[in-house]
Amino acid sequence: MKRNIYLKTVRLEEAIEEFQRRAKTHVQVETIPLEEALGRVLAKPVYARLSNPNFNASAMDGIAVRAQNTLSADERNPLVLERGVDFIDVDTGDVIEDPYNAVIMIEEVYPVDQTHVQILSPCTPYQHVRMIGEDFIVGEMLLEAEHILKACDLGALAAGGITTVEVYQKIRVGIIPTGDEIVRPEEVQKPGDIPDSNSYMFKGMVEEVGAIGKRYPIVKDDPNALKEALLKAVKENDLVLINAGSSAGRDDYTSTCIQELGEVWVHGIDMKPGKPAILGAIQQKPVIGIPGYPVSAYMTIKHFVQPLISRISHIEPSSQRVKAILSQAVPSDLRYKEFVRVQLGKVGDKLIAAPLTRGAASTISLVKANGILVIPKEVEGYQARQEVEIESFADRFDIEHALFVIGSHDILLDQIRNLLISQHTGIRLVSNHVGSEGGLIAMARQEAHLAPIHLLDPQTGQYNLKAVRTYFPNRKMILIKAIQRVQGFYMRKDGPHVHTFREISQQGLRFVNRQRGAGTRVLTDYLCTKEGVDVRTIVGYEKELFTHTAVAYAVKNQSADIGIGIESVAVEMGLDYEEIGVEDYDFLIDAQSVQDANIQAFLQVLQSGELKERLEQMKGYKLNPIQLVEI
Repeated sequence: MKRNIYLKTVRLEEAIEEFQRRAKTHVQVETIPLEEALGRVLAKPVYARLSNPNFNASAMDGIAVRAQNTLSADERNPLVLERGVDFIDVDTGDVIEDPYNAVIMIEEVYPVDQTHVQILSPCTPYQHVRMIGEDFIVGEMLLEAEHILKACDLGALAAGGITTVEVYQKIRVGIIPTGDEIVRPEEVQKPGDIPDSNSYMFKGMVEEVGAIGKRYPIVKDDPNALKEALLKAVKENDLVLINAGSSAGRDDYTSTCIQELGEVWVHGIDMKPGKPAILGAIQQKPVIGIPGYPVSAYMTIKHFVQPLISRISHIEPSSQRVKAILSQAVPSDLRYKEFVRVQLGKVGDKLIAAPLTRGAASTISLVKANGILVIPKEVEGYQARQEVEIESFADRFDIEHALFVIGSHDILLDQIRNLLISQHTGIRLVSNHVGSEGGLIAMARQEAHLAPIHLLDPQTGQYNLKAVRTYFPNRKMILIKAIQRVQGFYMRKDGPHVHTFREISQQGLRFVNRQRGAGTRVLTDYLCTKEGVDVRTIVGYEKELFTHTAVAYAVKNQSADIGIGIESVAVEMGLDYEEIGVEDYDFLIDAQSVQDANIQAFLQVLQSGELKERLEQMKGYKLNPIQLVEI
């Protein structure tokens, strides 16, 4: 048996890059109960089986009223209401049913006698009412694959009716202590005996990042015994650590044994302590020779083993405070210290923080957040583009490789997100649904990598070109044109059916709209104008929701009779659908970013056969050959 020799001492950065590139593990999948899932990593995306909430619910303690009956109330002419006739008492979370459609909080209700109260101001429809599916709706993706489950995630999954999840089995790490002088701690009897302390440290360090450590019996300085122990550990584990025997001493056989059974990638690293470390593989499983000195061993595991396990297991690192630019204004009440959930991502050289839904009942915002903005009690809020301090619990790799997508909502973004993960691009798609115009604003501020948009120009019938030229008169932009999708009316199978907005107006049907600035809202306003319909004659035209799924669910659960949105959501919700047009759903990027790795990975997924197959199953989409239109 030849002694170990250092063929080449490699720079630490090069060794880390080589190890990350070549180290592979093949982890199995298992199904476990939700209550056992904390800290585990999802193998597949999870979709809601129930909506949250499942009914229209009061968001406040107070009284439920008919909003239209309160219009005459003001401070000079208080409106008197009678219990059981004009209102009912409600607590937070109570069901709100017809004929009531709004809640006045108890602080704004003034008792007159046992059966009467008065109010001093009118209320709007659905004021202080949590709508069905306000947080998330049935069929919506709650968590993507390879997400590590936190406590708030378990609550969100349970709220969505999920009781079991498919997760990756924990990484198994075999730990082999070696050396004639090494004995179990309880067996130290004479000078020269060294207690096996390192294997305990190794086990603790791998379990800190979510793996399962298995300590094997001590192997003496015998190459045949070491090879036998190696083969057993490789068979039983995903990763193997050998302690000691990595140097160039007379009885150091680790490097030669790994080479004979597999391959050695690196032996000797330019770091102190830790120079003798060995990186290699046996039967395509990573095997690392760890130096015997405890500090050297610690540094080797810290640089190579823990990052590998963390990358595979997606174990969340401890939080840190970072400076970031807010993508939108965040007002706050001076009476409270507020904690705002944000998504962090790097756009160019700027770290961007995109605020998430701020409702106290929104569990999904906790799931999506990778940072917290703390607004002190004495601060009235922060302006858009202001630099703020964020408590970040995001992995640096995730931030650096986040594709920040701000703009129009479409469920196909979930499919693209999953394909980016399943194709091992290393890119994490982070989306914030603020409508097409919101996406243009984010791109103009250079606070997003990409903006999905679908803004119709009524004069030309073209989508997006005029809007981009208006927002970017002196900056080269590119529209990625590949997706067309159907827009139409959502209708219940047993409910009223229409073909035009004029019919909605004439029949007095309840409509639910999208928010101002959304491309679907632009189309809605355009069609009403084209048909000569006064939007004030459409019941509920002012009622705004922020996604197609929310609109469809409002129709499905009879909060509205008609809505407008994309066909794929109608199919998913089991609604009838009346097509009213086909639109371009484009993706806007800066011309200078077209060669960026994140954008290139996005383009590859966009033209993949997998995405085409999924869109065909979803209905209402057409995937065309990609055109990059420079504007």
